[in-house]
Amino acid sequence: MDYKEEQRNEIEALESIYCGELEILAVEPFYIFAVPIKTEEYEPETENGLSCRLEFTYTANYPDEPLLISIEEQENFEEGSDKQLKEHLIEEMNENLGMVMVFTLVSAAQEWLNCQWDKIKLKREESAALKLKEEEEAERKKFEGTRVTVETFLSWKEKFDNEMGYTKRREIAEREGKKLTGKELFMTDKTLDQSDLKFLDDGDAVKVDESLFQNLDDLDLKDDDDDDDDDPDYDPNVSDDSA
Repeated sequence: MDYKEEQRNEIEALESIYCGELEILAVEPFYIFAVPIKTEEYEPETENGLSCRLEFTYTANYPDEPLLISIEEQENFEEGSDKQLKEHLIEEMNENLGMVMVFTLVSAAQEWLNCQWDKIKLKREESAALKLKEEEEAERKKFEGTRVTVETFLSWKEKFDNEMGYTKRREIAEREGKKLTGKELFMTDKTLDQSDLKFLDDGDAVKVDESLFQNLDDLDLKDDDDDDDDDPDYDPNVSDDSA
């Protein structure tokens, strides 16, 4: 086989296929030439797409032996990707020994580049989605109150009663047989604790805004009977309709 003639014929075919893109770097002692490849979404000087320049060098007995390949001017390649691409092309060369193969190698490299870019895009999208989720979670926690369980509610209720003095007033009232006001009965009614606990057991965790309970002393929650007893003109035997 006339290897030189075989190589010249392939160069002529490649110049026709890659018109304006094939660059002849040397002719003697063997042809050295380069073909640029890129993904469809490639944009120069941005992080969009991948590109590189495949540089080929014929050897004395090509195509019955492999030619030399180098990968130059890589853009947006991940670390180690150039090595992976070269290994992929070496496998292709070994499978095509005995026939001219530069067009096959360029096509294989182009396909590899597109697949690699799809993986990079997917990884970027997943990373962006995870970052957005973390930001939304952090923002949600800013406005989320303390989640209430049975244990935390009992602890908070005991602390709140002690701070407001209701526990002590209830103990004094029980000891002295004193009648509690409506507000005090409401605040010291143990059955309310049980109903609240049942609510916690039956449903999802809820949030308590303690600030709503801070000004209860300012409320006028006297019993109606107490108000009537304080009225000097009040007559229990006279109805409102007869007045």
